[in-house]
Amino acid sequence: MIVIYPGSFDPVTKGHMDIIERVSKKFEKVIVAVLVNSEKKTLFTLEEREKILENEIKSYGLSNVEVERFDGLLVDFAREHNSNIVVRGLRAISDYEYELQIAHINSDLYNELETIFLVAKAEYSYISSSVVKEIASYNGDISSFVSKNVEKEIKKKQD
Repeated sequence: MIVIYPGSFDPVTKGHMDIIERVSKKFEKVIVAVLVNSEKKTLFTLEEREKILENEIKSYGLSNVEVERFDGLLVDFAREHNSNIVVRGLRAISDYEYELQIAHINSDLYNELETIFLVAKAEYSYISSSVVKEIASYNGDISSFVSKNVEKEIKKKQD
């Protein structure tokens, strides 16, 4: 069974990696789908986000996880990859309200598509890519939120 974990991953956090690792233990194959969104201002290019994710996945030893980019509707990407399961992480009740709406829309567009919500572990429940970028922009310590490799990549962007 193939599961898709979509997102922008700008940057990938320890919270993202926790979800990826947990899902990789439950499913045959996990596709981390990196969203192409030209309207969203990102710290990293699409290619950089893919490379960083691939390096993180490799460092975790997750052989059944691959990274792919997608542009357009998630339901189309899921159909193209013969997947009917999407995984989303939830940090707070506000995430649930938004994700539930998206899950219902996706289900309307692709009846067989199911969305599975994984609750973030407590130590990751307050981490978001936006918060990481904000702290990093003020040269704050982000080592609790991202791996050393991701931290290095963020610092390179600041130089």
